[in-house]
Amino acid sequence: MSAAMSAAGGALPPGPAMDAYARHVLVCTGGYCSPDRRGRAIYARLAQLLQREGLLFGPSRVKRGETPCLGVCSAGPILVVYPEGVWYANVTAELLERIVVEHLKGGRVVEEAVFHRLGAR
Repeated sequence: MSAAMSAAGGALPPGPAMDAYARHVLVCTGGYCSPDRRGRAIYARLAQLLQREGLLFGPSRVKRGETPCLGVCSAGPILVVYPEGVWYANVTAELLERIVVEHLKGGRVVEEAVFHRLGAR
């Protein structure tokens, strides 16, 4: 079935236009993994760092999103980077700066802060 066809066989209306992005970052802003809700401050700081590092537009654009829960429920704030599927725990302002500069801009994962990788056992 093509992307433009619905399950019932009819054509779907055209979707909105969206610029491509290199990575998508999700930040848990809920209160389970971080009872003091530090994820909200990390999410706000992420926007500032992406702007400072020139990662809001163009081919290296990074899309950010917040979620109330990533299902880890400890060691937060939790931050996930896709398409790599790299999960970071205990994200502080200092670690966030390293993630943005080293991983998102430089392409080098901050290995010592990774607690999970998509598909890893």
